[in-house]
Amino acid sequence: MTLSDIAAGIEVTAEQERRDVAAVDETGAVVVERLRPHAETLPCTPEAAATVVETHAAGTSVGESAREAGIAPVTAAKALHCCGISGVTPLSPIARQVVRDWMAGELGRTEALELTGASEAEFALGTYIESHEPNPELTEATADIGGSAVDADPLADAVGAVDEFF
Repeated sequence: MTLSDIAAGIEVTAEQERRDVAAVDETGAVVVERLRPHAETLPCTPEAAATVVETHAAGTSVGESAREAGIAPVTAAKALHCCGISGVTPLSPIARQVVRDWMAGELGRTEALELTGASEAEFALGTYIESHEPNPELTEATADIGGSAVDADPLADAVGAVDEFF
């Protein structure tokens, strides 16, 4: 017996009626308006930051979120960090301490770069993250935008795509 034999004689006799609440999604506009008063603390426009935060919260990688917003992946990672999204540092906890030691003048840059095992782009992004605290107002403005569903390595395409900038 084949699938066509099984399906023979089956017909649709009724249509399912759609019963849901009609909604207009203005989330993007709302997020932009929340970010606009803090534009000077963002590494990009409020519109780009809103796009990055929303797409990243929906599970898109940092690099893909950046392409959607029309900005560089490293800028998207910085925007996510400014908005309090965790997990955007490319450095391990030990490498982060090495960067902090370098920033305090306890290590030379070459030695710090070698000890972290990071690429130039990873080191630069890690330094930005270690030297800039998330903005509490931006964190609050983006707190209700989905959960941050990230890949196993959310920065893989962000850091790899920016190697040419450093």
